Amino acid sequence: MPHSYDPQNIFAKILRGEIPCDRVLETEHSLAFRDIAPQAPSHVLVIPKGAYVSYDHFAAEASDAEIVDFTRTIGRICAAEGLDPAAGGAGYRLVSNCGAHGLQEVPHLHVHVLGGRVLGRMLPEG
Repeated sequence: MPHSYDPQNIFAKILRGEIPCDRVLETEHSLAFRDIAPQAPSHVLVIPKGAYVSYDHFAAEASDAEIVDFTRTIGRICAAEGLDPAAGGAGYRLVSNCGAHGLQEVPHLHVHVLGGRVLGRMLPEG
């Protein structure tokens, strides 16, 4: 199934500078910024600068440099936010929604980095 990227989505507009964001980190291939409706004390979105709809789209079509940069940017955000257990943090959750069943709201790959409190179970049992 082909991935249809909408260049008018809000994250594309943020990348073009048409909409401001609370920037946390920017690299050659990625942008990290604070969520406007945080669900945890630390809630940062990490997006690739390329036109990718979902993680599977990114994994299939991104360059090695984009994949490494995106992955390391997520790691840097976890460290910068004090969430990494290896550095004394209490932990974090990474969330990336995809498609209708995943309740994806913006058709641009994004990973939510959430932490700063106990987040509860991801899915109910059963």
